[in-house]
Amino acid sequence: MRILLIIGGGIAAYKASELVRLIRRDGGHVTCVLTEAGSRFVTPLTLAALSENPVHTTLWDLKNEVEMGHIQLSRQADLVVVCPATADLMARMAAGMADDLAATLLLATDKPVLAVPAMNVRMWQHAATIANVATLRARGVTVMEPDEGAMACGEFGPGRLPEPEAILAAIHAQFAPRRLAGRHVLVTAGPTHEPIDPVRYIANRSSGRQGFALAEAAAAAGARVTLVAGPVALPTPPGVARIDVETAREMAAAVAAALPCDVAIMVAAVADWRVADAVGQKRKKDGTGQIAPLELVENPDILAGLGASAAKPGLLIGFAAETENVIAHAQAKLARKGADWIIANDVSGDVMGGADNAVHIVTAAGVESLPRMAKAQVAHALIAKVADALA
Repeated sequence: MRILLIIGGGIAAYKASELVRLIRRDGGHVTCVLTEAGSRFVTPLTLAALSENPVHTTLWDLKNEVEMGHIQLSRQADLVVVCPATADLMARMAAGMADDLAATLLLATDKPVLAVPAMNVRMWQHAATIANVATLRARGVTVMEPDEGAMACGEFGPGRLPEPEAILAAIHAQFAPRRLAGRHVLVTAGPTHEPIDPVRYIANRSSGRQGFALAEAAAAAGARVTLVAGPVALPTPPGVARIDVETAREMAAAVAAALPCDVAIMVAAVADWRVADAVGQKRKKDGTGQIAPLELVENPDILAGLGASAAKPGLLIGFAAETENVIAHAQAKLARKGADWIIANDVSGDVMGGADNAVHIVTAAGVESLPRMAKAQVAHALIAKVADALA
């Protein structure tokens, strides 16, 4: 693979050096374009040494531009990667500007473009950036979601550059054959909220990240993807049809309406119980300071229902979030639910809401364990195995 790497001006630019190393380790060819602002954080010499190629920094290189160098650069690569894609650089991409070498290359290229954002949380959440990202995605640019966490500016939230390993996985996804073309993949993700009254509800800590990553990976593999999402604050992955629900019963109805499908991946952490008598007014304490006990009833078991259904998908995959005896519980769930696979993970640490995951694929044939890695990498690994199974 031949990568044209455009490095924008942000503190996260230092991670571009590690990305170059990882691409080269995989046998890829990297040509770096360093913006003027990017050169404040990483040097051309570093990138040249790691890529073993000259680093391009200006549109006004007499020798190269006599040979129409920027046109050649924009079209010789298989993929253009913008990392980090700063708020300024994405704004210029969306506006179609050509005021420096990087912007000119992006305007002249006829190759796929992957943008990896990194910026302050307030900049990422600003209406202008949201509009620019939507514009770029509408034009076919793949824009990764930034990670969430502490930033160099001292703030916390979404805007961190994804780790180089996750970016490499996204690069590989751009080259992956569309092995699920013509297939319909149904994914559930996130928690469900079961109302107690208009103020309170029963829920769990699921962030929806792993399910959304799987939906995105399936779409990248060419599938038609229906994502049934519980209440989460995540953007819809490109190319995915999303249905928002709140309760387990709403999720069960949405899943039934989305059938038939070739593959169902039930990632959602569905609440096992709901309140039998959810009320329309906030529950109050009585004269003695007590609140009446809540009566709980079971919610529909969506996975087991699919496993026993005449419309059971060709491949039915459930998830098991456990805190102990992870594999044993998953094996019992496999038989009990009528699923083909159970993806088991230990959520006793920071998996729920975290960026990484380590899973075990439990089938009737045995157990395959994957190492801990970014959830995007887990998703691409699982979708590759789904494609193998369908083939």
